[in-house]
Amino acid sequence: MEPSLEGWDISRLDGNDELPWIPWGSQGKARARIAARADGYHVAIVEAEPGYRTDPHVHEHAEFLYVIEGTLSNQGRTMTTGDVFAAAAGSAHTHFIAETPLRYVSIFKIESSEEKA
Repeated sequence: MEPSLEGWDISRLDGNDELPWIPWGSQGKARARIAARADGYHVAIVEAEPGYRTDPHVHEHAEFLYVIEGTLSNQGRTMTTGDVFAAAAGSAHTHFIAETPLRYVSIFKIESSEEKA
């Protein structure tokens, strides 16, 4: 059987200038690249400056995060390089602050009419 790419979104981030950086959050202290999409889920690579904070929100769908580098405070817990979280649908996200320059992968689902901040 020949491999098929139907239903796949495969990309490379290193050296790929075709994936644009987009503003991330409401403060202008972070940017993201949407690396891949499938079934409403998005894989984003985010770079944030120290002091970046997320706006409080409730997760409509599960969300996953992996810290590539840096330190942040999330829901009162310190997270650093290699740490990961999973937030269940319906959970309130009230506290997320970049303590150092921060890079992370976020996997989340949004419906076509929603916007991610």
